[in-house]
Amino acid sequence: MHPEFPDEDIMALFEEECEDEDIDNWIVWFNGASNVLGHGIGAVLVSPNKQCLPFTARLCFNCTNNMAEYEACTLGIRAAINFRVKLLKVFEDSVLVIHQLRGEWETRDHKLIPYQAYIKELMELFDDISFHHIPREENQVIDALATLSSMFKIGPHGDLSCIDIRGHIKPTHCCLIEEAEDGKPWYFDMK
Repeated sequence: MHPEFPDEDIMALFEEECEDEDIDNWIVWFNGASNVLGHGIGAVLVSPNKQCLPFTARLCFNCTNNMAEYEACTLGIRAAINFRVKLLKVFEDSVLVIHQLRGEWETRDHKLIPYQAYIKELMELFDDISFHHIPREENQVIDALATLSSMFKIGPHGDLSCIDIRGHIKPTHCCLIEEAEDGKPWYFDMK
């Protein structure tokens, strides 16, 4: 899925203090989700001018939660490579994945070692790439993308092209009720 986030409130979640030397940096936020319904990943690539590009996928193979996190990281980094990004800051709420990618923690799980090696190869395509841990509550939108994609059953060649989320300011049944004689809806004077 490649829908846009036109809502300024959602875009505000991705804002961060920006130093002068970071003005050309792109940002990627990522997350993976594993639950009884399946495995999903999500990433949002944010341009220096705050344009948000979300990406999500359902993993149609068995994996651990940490494998899903690495898959999500790969999704975000590869999206940045496709946009020819050279300066990238990567954010995620998994302490394990971030510290392993920084090289601060040893990767012992034999399932994660190939992921780490692959991401290290991708890192060579950037002039500068850095990994940052964030609290889980700062990664809610990406967590929602990953969780949502884990819930859909799709075939290996199927896509769900777009999900449109809209806000409703009043109950839908209000649209079926006729206006009062004064031209105002019946619920106008409710307190």
